[in-house]
Amino acid sequence: MTAAAPDRPDLRGLDRAELAAFLATIGVPPARSGQIFSLIQRPGVRDLGGLADLKRPYREKLADRASLSSLAPHAAECSEDGTVKLAFRLADHALIESVLIPTEHDRHTLCVSSQVGCGMGCRFCLTGTMGFTRNLTPAEIVNQVLAAIDYMIDAGMRRSTPREYINNLVFMGMGEPLANYRNVVPAIRVLLDDLGYDLSRRRVTLSTSGIVPQIRRLAEDCNVALAVSLHAPDDALRDELVPINRRYPIAELLDACWHYLERQNGRAVTFEYAMLDGVNDRPEHARALARLLRGRDAKVNLIPFNTFPGTRYARSPEPVIAAFRDLLMSQGVIATIRRTRGDDIDAACGQLKGRVLDRTQVRLGRKLLGVAVQA
Repeated sequence: MTAAAPDRPDLRGLDRAELAAFLATIGVPPARSGQIFSLIQRPGVRDLGGLADLKRPYREKLADRASLSSLAPHAAECSEDGTVKLAFRLADHALIESVLIPTEHDRHTLCVSSQVGCGMGCRFCLTGTMGFTRNLTPAEIVNQVLAAIDYMIDAGMRRSTPREYINNLVFMGMGEPLANYRNVVPAIRVLLDDLGYDLSRRRVTLSTSGIVPQIRRLAEDCNVALAVSLHAPDDALRDELVPINRRYPIAELLDACWHYLERQNGRAVTFEYAMLDGVNDRPEHARALARLLRGRDAKVNLIPFNTFPGTRYARSPEPVIAAFRDLLMSQGVIATIRRTRGDDIDAACGQLKGRVLDRTQVRLGRKLLGVAVQA
């Protein structure tokens, strides 16, 4: 990682308004802020020396008063299905992981992390066993996206714009995004900016375990898709599976979700539901879930549970998952079954834990992106 200087702002994590305000303090004309913002977020630019298109006096001012961090994969691990897990070593030696998932029609989804570890303690999530270490900065979040794009370019992919490399961005990696609100939202603003990564708001999804005040705040601040980790249709079971429910029970959580829908022009909220054998997968659970969501602009994403060492849970059998979906659909609730990707390398939902990987696997990862490896 190219680290930011501790006493200088890291330009990678500033949105356009923040960058313009900073430039004004060092004597760079505001009219230059758009150009500089665009250059900073350009693939291949890993430090201030890469701003060759900027006039020398401005480069010198930036070099004297600012810094520009970057990330490169510490290692990569590759699934048989083409999913690539990228491990990043941060400046303080912490490890985080992002997951690059190929989908249909030569498209890619990137799953990024928002924290080192996670303090939510969800019982069925390996990341939750790590505990919380620290929040990621806006720059560390944005740099995961840039590093993934650089990785794809190094692998031989060629696209016209950043949004053609990363077609969908999901905040579903390590950490609870809304517990790092002050850093996640500025990062999203950078990623949505048409002079930055120009990602579509409908293609950026933030997943939360249910921090109600921040869901309401997000409705005012940031227009992106919302996914909520529900996993149970009643408070007693959800208290066990998702401990944050003891603070923000289901009724309060759903009220915040419906508020979010109203503020976001009726965009559907996705409710994630891990299918745990004999725990939350019975017909009575499906009927109770349908009663909660029926008549709302909501959909349920059923997630086959991804096992990990030491867990006491098991994945529901495929026929049980299919029957659960069909029962929801018969009750008027849209339901889909998530296709499991990357579970053979512990890259699937709930399996990230910042393992140290073998650097030699980076080259293999480029092969599995479906393009020729560069010499």
